[in-house]
Amino acid sequence: MPLIEVPDDHVMANTHETQSSEPNRPPMPDAVRVKNRRRRYLELHPEYFSAINLESADPLLYDRLIRRFQSASERQAENQKQGYAQTLENQLVRSEAKLAAVNASSSSSSASPRDDVVYIREANGSITMLEADADERVTTLEQGWAKWKHLMGARFVRGEDDEFEYADVDDDEDLDDIVEEERVRAEEWFDDEEARFVGDERTGPEGETGVLDY
Repeated sequence: MPLIEVPDDHVMANTHETQSSEPNRPPMPDAVRVKNRRRRYLELHPEYFSAINLESADPLLYDRLIRRFQSASERQAENQKQGYAQTLENQLVRSEAKLAAVNASSSSSSASPRDDVVYIREANGSITMLEADADERVTTLEQGWAKWKHLMGARFVRGEDDEFEYADVDDDEDLDDIVEEERVRAEEWFDDEEARFVGDERTGPEGETGVLDY
């Protein structure tokens, strides 16, 4: 059987066609990878949310979501962990904000200088800040912790924790979720291919007139 020589340009064309059919997946953007690493860090280190200095990020929010559901003994134990200086600082921040809110409400018809919160006086005389929308209020310590973790987690991912060394996390390749990145790339590639296919269907093949030639 005689050998049939195939022109080199035909081989190169077939090779190019095969390569072009493979998924052209762009690299994961650095900003996305950094956020993914930060989320992965929080998954591996849930103790971040109970750090003694995290309350200082937003003492009023912590008071609204966590402290008002704690018993006296739980608060005392927490204060001992924080230390006298940190506990005093958080108390001052809460007291000043609540006093300002009370003064503002007494000098105007609005219940609060902020539209999204209201201040109520508890039976023991203390002032508590609550969400103005009753449906948004937490009613248990478990709900409070869940919301606290969600808000503080989003704050951490945005890079707003000034006391945290983000470089240790952002540069840690071991935190990369390779499987998840591959899944995201594959979805993006298939979306692009689908959009391209739909576009080709709309334009149709060039040169066709719709008239059959016999």
